[in-house]
Amino acid sequence: MGLSCKKYFCGIPNKLPSKVISIGNLTLGGTGKTPAVIAVAQEAKKRGHNPCILTRGYKGKAKDISFVSRGEGPLLSPLEAGDEAYLMAETLKRVTIIKGKDRFKAGIAALDNAQLAIVNLQAPALFILDDGFQHWKLHRDVDVLLIDATNPFGNGKLFPEGIMREPFSAMKRAHIFVITKADMAARGAITAITGKIKQFNRDAPIFTASHKPAGLITASGEIRDLDSLRNKRIYAFSGIANPAYFQSTLTSSGGQITGARKFRDHYAYKQKDLDEMRREAQGLEIITTEKDLVKLRGLNMPDNLSALRIEFSIDNEFYDQLFRRVK
Repeated sequence: MGLSCKKYFCGIPNKLPSKVISIGNLTLGGTGKTPAVIAVAQEAKKRGHNPCILTRGYKGKAKDISFVSRGEGPLLSPLEAGDEAYLMAETLKRVTIIKGKDRFKAGIAALDNAQLAIVNLQAPALFILDDGFQHWKLHRDVDVLLIDATNPFGNGKLFPEGIMREPFSAMKRAHIFVITKADMAARGAITAITGKIKQFNRDAPIFTASHKPAGLITASGEIRDLDSLRNKRIYAFSGIANPAYFQSTLTSSGGQITGARKFRDHYAYKQKDLDEMRREAQGLEIITTEKDLVKLRGLNMPDNLSALRIEFSIDNEFYDQLFRRVK
């Protein structure tokens, strides 16, 4: 344990001196984790907390521990930070975001940064562990487990035969469950997921959430109303874990998808990809996700390209219970 780690040591290995909320999945991607992390950080600010997000920065090329944001926008490129970490840095103000494989050491770096007063920030009083359900190297006070209502468990098998990161029995570790994208699933599906959860964890509260479209953002950063999609023929593309959900959200918002491309999750776009899609779209408006839009920075983007903005929406009781646990 280094000098800084000793200074903050709390008597429990890998326990930071501030409360830690973990937000994670039981499956590989697609649960809407990034909007959930953003929403929890925003609500934490509203309730007087000073949150700091600890993220792996999946696919980000920056090595070791790196500040993605000190609260004033991205300090790294999407390639260095990873698309999800960069999107959080673009969206959240006055929230420190730091990436590193070892999230305990990343938390210590955030505390040291505040102590050195590199910027006018208070020391983090609350850490939000992004994608942390399987991150054993950091003690957490609350584990929030997200389950995608539109594809909760795949075939129920562990990766690589299925999409499960851990067996169902791992659900016993969760303190709070959130069934995401519940607005896109039938009531019977929600009941079935709830029943599965209760097989392994009868005590944790279960909430449902939706990921609501909140508008469009252009390549230049202009915000447009969602009504501009109504009855309009569009070309859609994405490189995410659940492209079907993205496309169904577009159609439920009034758009008519007449052309589409699907890329693998976290796909690194090249100029030739954009040029091909521009030709395929034949003048139609091109819509992608916010996570994909950040990966297009530095490329020559079509003027008619926009990204769908998504917001995490959940009953206020979820936040009441969550923040009651980290008082």
